[in-house]
Amino acid sequence: MPESPKPARNLANLESVGKVYGTRAVLDGVSLGVGEGDRIGVVGRNGDGKTTLVRILARQEEPDEGRVTHSGGLRLGVLTQHDSLDPAATVRQEVIGDLADHEWAGDARVRTVLTGLFGGLDLPGFPLGLDTVIGPLSGGERRRIALAKLLIADQDLIVLDEPTNHLDVEGIAWLASHLRGRRSALVVVTHDRWFLDQVCTRMWDVLRGTVHTYEGGYSDYVFARAERERLAAGEEAKRQNLVRKELAWLRRGAPARTSKPRFRVEAANALIADVPPPRDNAELTRFASARLGKTVYDLEDVTVAAGDRELLTHLTWQLGPGDRVGLVGVNGAGKTSLLRAMAAGEASAGRITVGKTVRLAYLSQEVAEVAPQLRVLQAVEQIRARVDLGGGREMTASQLCERFGFGRERQWTPVGDLSGGERRRLQILRLLMDEPNVLFLDEPTNDLDIETLTQLEDVLDGWPGSLVVVSHDRYFVERTTDRVFALLGDGRLRMLPRGIEEYVERRTARLAEAASAQPPAPAPRAAPPTPEDRAAPAAQLSRATQKEIQRIERQLDRLGEKESALHSEMAENATDFQRIAGLDARLRELTEQRDELETRWLELADGA
Repeated sequence: MPESPKPARNLANLESVGKVYGTRAVLDGVSLGVGEGDRIGVVGRNGDGKTTLVRILARQEEPDEGRVTHSGGLRLGVLTQHDSLDPAATVRQEVIGDLADHEWAGDARVRTVLTGLFGGLDLPGFPLGLDTVIGPLSGGERRRIALAKLLIADQDLIVLDEPTNHLDVEGIAWLASHLRGRRSALVVVTHDRWFLDQVCTRMWDVLRGTVHTYEGGYSDYVFARAERERLAAGEEAKRQNLVRKELAWLRRGAPARTSKPRFRVEAANALIADVPPPRDNAELTRFASARLGKTVYDLEDVTVAAGDRELLTHLTWQLGPGDRVGLVGVNGAGKTSLLRAMAAGEASAGRITVGKTVRLAYLSQEVAEVAPQLRVLQAVEQIRARVDLGGGREMTASQLCERFGFGRERQWTPVGDLSGGERRRLQILRLLMDEPNVLFLDEPTNDLDIETLTQLEDVLDGWPGSLVVVSHDRYFVERTTDRVFALLGDGRLRMLPRGIEEYVERRTARLAEAASAQPPAPAPRAAPPTPEDRAAPAAQLSRATQKEIQRIERQLDRLGEKESALHSEMAENATDFQRIAGLDARLRELTEQRDELETRWLELADGA
């Protein structure tokens, strides 16, 4: 009779946990558990307590009531939003420690993490590679280092708070693949819905002090939440309609996103039976053409440069009325520089023609400063009191504020008291109130929670104009645009018929080529005896001793040849991590033999 499977070990538990800030209960009587193999995504609105929940789970913050228990000997890795790296240390010291190069280069996990997070084992982009001092690095570079340090270690449970921040599209795709392949349990807070779908098998929805649990990834969570809200008909009507709309997009536009829904699929289909597609592209293009005419942006033989470095050369491209374009690319390839050149209507070389009727709204990565004493509603009404969103839709400033998470009371909050995410929302609101017909959005999802993102997507669904989105948020790009163009760092702009999936495939292939072309040099070993060293005491040794020393020297020479051959073979198979592991095992055996022979040689020489 087959043995029953061993039950999964419980790793961490919250029992009736409560946490209060001021007069607001962020968590109220929350009881949850994390077991072996769990992959849990944490979602919720900004300020509802997601970070507090995972900090308490990781015992980085004490609850006001209840208790937190960890299993004995739990190996816990935590990535917070603020790293604790030593600014005086080098990347090597923080990530690799005191491992010699030939040791870490033969460790599949180390090689995989360095290649996936930094684009190569020699850390391209860092001035001194692994020996770069951490202090002067940017926040994004420091975050990658902290993530690499965590992923290289062995963990039973990994807790990640916004791990995709500062990662580009291929970095996020790599991280998702890496986490799927690990045996560690995972709890992750992120607003990246594509990442949640790829990695998680359970969801925690933090809402007004409580935590609702759902089985499955993000898509399954949307289905289950829609069903829950259908059963509670009449509650949160606006929110329910948005959920139904997103559900319709998930079911119709991307059916492969969820393979195993955890509730009745028939109920999901009934929910969306009368929901139209998110966008009527033909109608929106007709509106856009009426507002913009034939010419929006025409680029002819354009060169875009940053200082002395040319990012794009001889670019000829056209953004037409109603075009909805996603722009992806490696960091530093020129995405933001291209938007700035188009916004300014001029480039380093070539010609940029801007349509006469273009009313551009440009959301940059920097948050525009607004007088801190102004109230939120006043800051929006400064631009306009009412806005035409196209298709016969008109909204007041107050109504649009509500759509973006500023309730009646919050609309009278001074701008100076807003969080980073709220300031980002306000920036987007002010842009939309100006009734633009062309939108450039550079990383619009930064600091926005999932609920605000769905609100923004809903507004953009019916917005008649031309749109260019630069974002590492794969879900947002796929949801709001119709075509994807890529900058791969070679000065050209390419259209990708298969979208971001094709971009990730191309980048993965390039990284593999780079890794195999630039293997790390093996670390210098303690210098073995040179031929001169070996010859020096020979005259003083007995004939038998001299013969044994000569035999050892011949063996050392043969071992040196074998080690060189192994290093060459490791370089040729740099991306075959299974092969590398085998080669490294053989290299370790040779190293042990060499150490034994050198020790014996020294003993014989010292006995002279």
